[in-house]
Amino acid sequence: MTQYTSPQAALLEHDPRPRPPLDARVLVYVGLDLLGDGLMKLPFVRALRAAFPEGEIVWLAGKGGSAYKTQLAPLVKGLLTEVVENADIGSSWTEILGRPMKDDSFDLVIDTQTRMLTTLVLKRIKTGCFISGAADFSLSTIKPGKGYVRPDAMCARLLDLLHLATGEAPNPQAPIPMAREIGELAGRLLPEGYRYVAFAPGAGGKHKIWPLQNYVTVARSLSANDIVPVWFLGPDEATWIDDIAANVPGSLFPLQHSAARPLKYRADLTIATASFCAAGVANDCGGGHLLAAAGIPLISLFGPTDPSKFAPMAHDGIVIRAQDFGGEAMEKIPPQVVLQALSGFLS
Repeated sequence: MTQYTSPQAALLEHDPRPRPPLDARVLVYVGLDLLGDGLMKLPFVRALRAAFPEGEIVWLAGKGGSAYKTQLAPLVKGLLTEVVENADIGSSWTEILGRPMKDDSFDLVIDTQTRMLTTLVLKRIKTGCFISGAADFSLSTIKPGKGYVRPDAMCARLLDLLHLATGEAPNPQAPIPMAREIGELAGRLLPEGYRYVAFAPGAGGKHKIWPLQNYVTVARSLSANDIVPVWFLGPDEATWIDDIAANVPGSLFPLQHSAARPLKYRADLTIATASFCAAGVANDCGGGHLLAAAGIPLISLFGPTDPSKFAPMAHDGIVIRAQDFGGEAMEKIPPQVVLQALSGFLS
């Protein structure tokens, strides 16, 4: 899935009660957020702030830590009011006898998980509107109508919860506030006067990586047409720089630039820098979600993993699957197919 489509209006059960106001106090409950989870949930966080531009939004990780408190904190500054980790809420039956967060109340509570015990505990929090998909929305204040089908993608499910809460189609492409110094640095790393294409060739598992030589083949073709390849390499891919630079002269490596090194691969710098590119290509990886967050046209390459669950929510995206070329191994995807897709974006 590369774009979010809201459920049809007919699938939303009519509810005459007013929706939470623009300045609502909102509590979003998650179990925990690993780095990958946080990247996939980012469009939901953007839509949440757009839905409640004047609201207080508390992100509550009840059973662990949250990447929004650590590695991804710069991305959600201005989107989330507060991130609470390790809250120890939603694990024990005894919590149902009390009232979690008894000294607090909210206009809206969104329960993003589906374990019934946890939902029963969260239902005890004081709120005017409780949204939860657990047990087919049986405890939710507002429910989808008959015929609703839960999406495969985690973020799309969360956006559906927000749609229920507000009655309005959410906007997962809403702006991400960027620190001025980050935007200025991105502009220096990719100066005006050139056309750039972004590449995120790494991934958390080798089985998800399109061969680097194929990326080089695509980049060389672009370079021959006066398009500058921009490589977004993480710490695990930094050893590829010499090989890429030797085979694709003129390539840029913004995250390894001396001016960027003190930021230590901050996610907001990747998004800000990628926003200067005309298009991007990425594996099924965190870098792909960051390129999508930059709002550029994105080609996502998939093999053994399922794009219906893991594809970035790009504003303008294409998924190319190895299965369409005879197998699930990433090397099945021909470079020429990627070049053709890029040509469509760049023209």
